[in-house]
Order: sequence, then structure tokens, then C-alpha cells
Amino acid sequence: MEKYGLLPQQLLREGICQQADFFVPTPIEDDVICRVHDPHYVQQLKTLALDSRAVRKIGFPLSQQLIDREWVITAGTVQGALKALDNGVSFNIAGGTHHAFYDHGEAFCLLNDQAIAAQYLLDKGLAKQILIVDLDVHQGNGTAALFQNQDAVFTFSMHGAKNYPFKKEKSDLDFALDDHLSDADYLDLLKRTLPELIQNLQPDFIFYLSGVDVLATDKLGRLGLSIEGCKLRDQFVFEQCYEAQIPVQCSMGGGYSPCLKTIVDAHTNTYRVALEYYG
Repeated sequence: MEKYGLLPQQLLREGICQQADFFVPTPIEDDVICRVHDPHYVQQLKTLALDSRAVRKIGFPLSQQLIDREWVITAGTVQGALKALDNGVSFNIAGGTHHAFYDHGEAFCLLNDQAIAAQYLLDKGLAKQILIVDLDVHQGNGTAALFQNQDAVFTFSMHGAKNYPFKKEKSDLDFALDDHLSDADYLDLLKRTLPELIQNLQPDFIFYLSGVDVLATDKLGRLGLSIEGCKLRDQFVFEQCYEAQIPVQCSMGGGYSPCLKTIVDAHTNTYRVALEYYG
């Protein structure tokens, strides 16, 4: 959790962002959330009424503070998507809660922020075809399940084959990657895949989950990317979005390297390279 406070400090220190670039989300309406999640599940969350088994699956002790935090994170992604329509890009310093399903949460994810934002754009007529690019080391199983029958949202995931979740869902396009995969092999696959996806789908909005748990140093990841390789990954995604003039909302996702400085530096790189295109 500490990284969420340190990252904005680093962005300000480097001059990547000014204080005016940050915004505090306003509360999100429950009916927006319930377009993606089971209303009964949402009510159980709000009233702290989940049973012990459901709480264990989430992995956090259920508390009002946790619920408030999750609602703010989700609001940040929805409102950030609207800002991206105007500015080309937006970031949620948290977010990327892609293990949340229709009627349950798991793996520290209660609500699926990018799925809710994607559905919001569709409902408001602000997008017709959405591409979700999930490059966290863990497959976005919740996102894949939520949109498996939704043609207007295409889910693309590159993730560790042997990482959680051990039972994968079916995204529209999945690449299950070998342990210790190198920068070169990872970037080659991404460069062969993403431009073709954009060309074929012609999305009018992209959600990018930029987890830095792909690093070789990550405690929960099994891939072999360096800090520079992770940076080049982000640079390529933003380059493709910028050149195609497709707005992109970025949620930061996971990062669990033992050294906190490594995590913050890797996340800061995502902003550094975005600045090259959108600064």
C-alpha cells in the first residue's frame, strides 16, 4: 500500500506532474457499479455482510475503510476515462482490480474498476469498441469472465502461465508466458500482437493495465523482465495508442518487488514514457 503514497510524490519531485494534474474522484453511483456487478454482492460489500468464505477469497479483512477505498478507486478509473477522452490519456495511481467477478471478489480485488469504466463508456455512447490491454503478470480472470459474451469489449492478456490464477478464464486473446521470459521475447510478442489487434478491431478506447509485477525481481511474478524492458513495454503501448489517436486510461496494477524503490521507479517509468507522447 505504501507505493500509492510514494508514487505521486515521485511524480511531483521529477516534474512529471504538477499538483493541478491530480484529481480526487467524486463518489460513484451504485447503479454504475451494478451494470457490471451483481447488486446483491454490491449490497453485501456496502453493509459488510459477506460471509467468512467470501472474505477469505478476497484476502483482506472486510472493513468500512476498505469499502470506501474500493469505491474511490473505481470512481477514479471511470472519471479518468472521461478525462482521457479530452486529454488522450489518464492514470489511476491505484486500480487494476481485474480479479473481481460479477458476484464475488478475489485476490485483493472487490470491484473491477476497468470493467466498470468500460461498461460506463458503452452505456453513455462514448465508445463503441473497447480494447482492454492487460499486461499484469496475472491473468485478468474477472475481466475475461465479465466480458466473455460482450462483443463491444475485447480482452487481451499476456500473463505468466504458472502464476495465479491457476484456473484461467478465457480472454478474447490470451498469451500464457513461460517462466523467466526475457525482455526481447516479451517485447517481440507484444510488438507482433498489439498493432494488429488495433488495426483489426479499430477500438475507439483502450484500457491499459500496466502492472510491474512482470519484473524478474517480483516476489509474486515468474517472468524475467528488467526495469528497462518494462519501460519499453509501456512506451510501446502508449506509442500505439498515440499514433492511432485512441484515448487510453491506465490503471497501475500489481508490483511486489522486495525493494520498494524498484516498484516506485517501475511505476514512475510508465508516467515518464507517457509524457514523451502526451506531455
